[in-house]
Amino acid sequence: MVVEVGGGIRTYSVDGHELLDGYGIDVRCPSGRGQLLLPWPNRIQDGNYEFDGQRHQLPITEPDLGNAIHGLSRWAAWRATEREPSLVAMEHTIHAQPGYPFTLALRVEYELSDEGLSVRTTATNVGADACPYGAGAHPYLTLGTPTVDPLVLQVPGRRVLIRDERDLPVGSEPVDGTEFDFREARPIGETVLDNAFTDLERDPDGHARVTLRDPAGGRSVTLSVDEHYGYLMLFTGDPLPDVNRRALAVEPMTCPPNAFRSGDAVIRLAPGDSATGVWTIATR
Repeated sequence: MVVEVGGGIRTYSVDGHELLDGYGIDVRCPSGRGQLLLPWPNRIQDGNYEFDGQRHQLPITEPDLGNAIHGLSRWAAWRATEREPSLVAMEHTIHAQPGYPFTLALRVEYELSDEGLSVRTTATNVGADACPYGAGAHPYLTLGTPTVDPLVLQVPGRRVLIRDERDLPVGSEPVDGTEFDFREARPIGETVLDNAFTDLERDPDGHARVTLRDPAGGRSVTLSVDEHYGYLMLFTGDPLPDVNRRALAVEPMTCPPNAFRSGDAVIRLAPGDSATGVWTIATR
């Protein structure tokens, strides 16, 4: 189920099994469930950054930590511009505004097939100036267990970002020998995850895959990202009462947290240019 507020996905089930920890139809989206994170994912320190020699100040939307978080579109009104039995396309335009004086046309296509759910995000710079851009999404994966602790997790990240007290990256390190090495599938156990992974191992088709499996029930769910997504944020939701390890957020990101400040993996869109990335959810 796709929603007009934020253009995200509220629920997704296959054969009666929920694969996303969603929310009710009359409920304000809690904890970022299924939201689209555009035109940047995660956080920007102090909400300010420089681009092409100009300094910009965004609203502080995470006041406790003093950051701007998760972009400008997740509470905006989107509209369905295409509807078919297996596809819906949502569109929204981010107009030039204080802190982001650029104009982006956004289109997100949700398509169902025998392979699962595919989410294709395209941003087109329809303004007069080049702009910075990054994309992300915030699905919470579930296999219906009370907690994620007994689930077996496999993550293709060879490096994990180190974060400070404001949840901003201060470097990265190899996952070798750390509690964050899930390259070989193993139970989550008591591991607390609120970490971005990068240097992703990819399959021959260019996709990197995170798989969550229930060894008791025999079911699994896999989120895959194409080559445009170089980062995966994993979050067990421990500090959030409505999540608290009930599901695992697996967040595709084209750039790391604080990218507008650091410049790391920020996409520069010239006027008329577009960027497209695809992520999918499949189950077995």
